[in-house]
Amino acid sequence: MPPETATELAALRLVPPPAVPGGPQAIPKDDSLAGVGSEIVTSFRLFPFLPFRAQWIALITEFEWNQHFADIQKKGPFKRFHHRHEFSRETRNATGTLVRDVIEYDAGFGVLGDLAQKLFIAPSLQQTFAYRQKMLEKLLG
Repeated sequence: MPPETATELAALRLVPPPAVPGGPQAIPKDDSLAGVGSEIVTSFRLFPFLPFRAQWIALITEFEWNQHFADIQKKGPFKRFHHRHEFSRETRNATGTLVRDVIEYDAGFGVLGDLAQKLFIAPSLQQTFAYRQKMLEKLLG
């Protein structure tokens, strides 16, 4: 998450993903992997310029090795939020992995939510995922 959100991991309840296709040697055993049923609890600043924090509980609802995983907002600022993280092999100048985020959400609050969507939510989400893409490139090189 972008540094200005001051996001903190508050709790992590992991459920291991299913067995790795191709046998146990395909991916080393790692107790930090989140499969279906895992919950990630974070605390963050809704508005970076204010000290107030909000809690977000994400629940992993789908997991398919080397394809995708998805989470929903169990608790948080949205009426509804579904996030699907997709991975596919792609060859451009080199072969690599394309990471795609598919977001479906409803801010709630009727007309006020629509206004917040245009003024704050959409720009904030665009900034968050632009930051995430930059960090993925940095972390995975």
